[in-house]
Amino acid sequence: MVVHRIFYKEITMNWNSEIKEVKGIGEKTVKLFHKLDIYTVRDLIYYKPKDYDCFEPPLSLSEIKTSGQASIKAIIPYQTPELRKAGKVTLYRFYLRDGETKIQLTFFNMPFLKNILVPGREFIFRGKVEEKRGKLTMDQPKYYTSDEYENLRNTLQPVYSLTKGLTCNLIQKAVKDIFNKMDNEEELLPPSIVNKYQLMDRMSALKTLHFPTGREIVVKARKRLVFEEFLAFCIRVKEKKEQDLQLAFEPPLLVTAATERLLEQLPYALTSAQKRVWKEMEEDLLKDVAMNRIIQGDVGSGKTILAILALLLVAANNRQGALMAPTEVLAKQHFQAIAEMAEQYSLPMKPCLLVGSMTAKEKREMKEKISQKEVNVIIGTHALIQDNVNYSDLALVITDEQHRFGVRQRQSLQEKGCNTHVCVMSATPIPRTLAIVLFGDLNLSVLDEMPVGRLPIKNCVVDTSYRETAYRFMEKEIEKGRQVYCVCPMVEEGEMEGLENVVEYSKKLTEYFGNRARVAYLHGKMKAAMKNSIMEEFAAKNIDILVSTTVIEVGINVPNATIMMVENAERFGLAQLHQLRGRVGRGKEQSYCIFINGNENKKTKERLELLNKSNDGFFLANEDMRLRGPGDLFGIAQSGDFRFEIGDIYQDAEILLETAALADQILKHDDPVKNFPGIWEFSQKTGKVVDFRSI
Repeated sequence: MVVHRIFYKEITMNWNSEIKEVKGIGEKTVKLFHKLDIYTVRDLIYYKPKDYDCFEPPLSLSEIKTSGQASIKAIIPYQTPELRKAGKVTLYRFYLRDGETKIQLTFFNMPFLKNILVPGREFIFRGKVEEKRGKLTMDQPKYYTSDEYENLRNTLQPVYSLTKGLTCNLIQKAVKDIFNKMDNEEELLPPSIVNKYQLMDRMSALKTLHFPTGREIVVKARKRLVFEEFLAFCIRVKEKKEQDLQLAFEPPLLVTAATERLLEQLPYALTSAQKRVWKEMEEDLLKDVAMNRIIQGDVGSGKTILAILALLLVAANNRQGALMAPTEVLAKQHFQAIAEMAEQYSLPMKPCLLVGSMTAKEKREMKEKISQKEVNVIIGTHALIQDNVNYSDLALVITDEQHRFGVRQRQSLQEKGCNTHVCVMSATPIPRTLAIVLFGDLNLSVLDEMPVGRLPIKNCVVDTSYRETAYRFMEKEIEKGRQVYCVCPMVEEGEMEGLENVVEYSKKLTEYFGNRARVAYLHGKMKAAMKNSIMEEFAAKNIDILVSTTVIEVGINVPNATIMMVENAERFGLAQLHQLRGRVGRGKEQSYCIFINGNENKKTKERLELLNKSNDGFFLANEDMRLRGPGDLFGIAQSGDFRFEIGDIYQDAEILLETAALADQILKHDDPVKNFPGIWEFSQKTGKVVDFRSI
């Protein structure tokens, strides 16, 4: 067991205390923590590091690689350094040399360094090495004396996602103050489970996350916290399935010829997978119990037409159906497609659109039509389930499962209809063994076949030295009238060292392309109206390059976009990279994916190379599960659909399957609430299952 040097305890706070009570967090700092969604002591304790920085022995200049993090030991040269103004920024710049090798070091707004980095003194510089225009560079490195660096040698230092004004050191100090002033939290799991699965106790695990003494102990701490998170989730899923098992749907829908007539008129035939899944959906829709089904299909596998067929069956029965999209842009695209199809094929569908950006008058009029049953197919975003939207006869809700593990909303769809049929559409490829657990409350249908005629996307995995070649290729595509996505792992500078961020990267592209390309950026921290506006501008071809975080995983369909470039591809799972790839290849033109790998690790290269070999999301998901393991710690971003706090469904697949089996055992007890009070209460608070009847 790890012994932590937490000093004399003065119990003055609890898990629900506000963070302003923590030593060192003043009024200004509180606002910065709020930007990271940290409001309470509990939030801060559970704010896990994104990675750990290991201070390896420093290298000489001749030993460094052309990309990636490095620590360089060198003597400050006697040459005169460059100190100049560039707009509002002060640049302090000089070269380090070792024989034929040299590297340019640049510091921003740190002119005082001329009094610290004195010629002839030895320092160790740590930062990201890049090759720019044929020369090695290191921007804004940290600097240490030999003694300072030696004290950090071979230690693990937590690296947190940050916002400007916060530092990793400040977070660590705040966490230490909390542990000094707070009682230990009770153990959630009974000793029998802790011993059987060889788990660390809860408080030791939490302390180890923030104050690690070695890599192996972090792996054990992480396993403990992943175990309880997955167990809480599995208990909630299985509990919910029991509740939903026999929800009566009355009166049942009747068979209609409208769906067969539409299938006969379509200019294409359904794939055998689409036919199989439609049969499963149709059988569900005609039963006297409410449907709970998820349609899991790769990007482009044809889920939308199945949604339209289900809505048509409902409309032909003179009932109402709703289609809920994750973004306004996609909702509008769905509405336009269904409205055109209803007119073209004379379908009994009367579609309408309801989204947040509509005027108050437009919303009022649309809600009146919905309540009076003047419309029978209602398409929109979460505006569909607000308190004041009253349906006349809601029978079916189809929803994108993007927020599956997000916060449960208050409004119940059971109040909108009466035990409505529920169908969830998912484009996230997940191995079947895991999908059965994750979607345990839903019946699973898989679209494992792609329609013919789609041009396969051409892929390449390259290092950072290829970046300018990629820019030239992007320019050629833009000259042809095409559009480009660029994805970065971070929103703004300072969140994590050594990673590209959306704000700075868009500035870099604007400088590079000048008036030859229109560049805009998009990220999840923006207000909804701004995000919708930018997506609409991109869809309307008024933006050539859209720089974004993974917020564009879902929710936008732009057939004119032909290039997807992902920076720091090593930070993403294969399934998520495949979903990003699905944003292109939607039109008739050849599309391309460029994955920039900023990591020299051999295992990482092998994993990313799989993207060159296959466009099959289910194959990649299985490979992701096979290749990744607990050694990755927190180093890979998870798909937005499956973002647990600590666990990762791929690298922690074994734990997920273990906890699913354990949840079954717990629920078989006569009184699970009494026998397992800690984990039961925890599961009710945090088991992030979205009940699609109570979205």
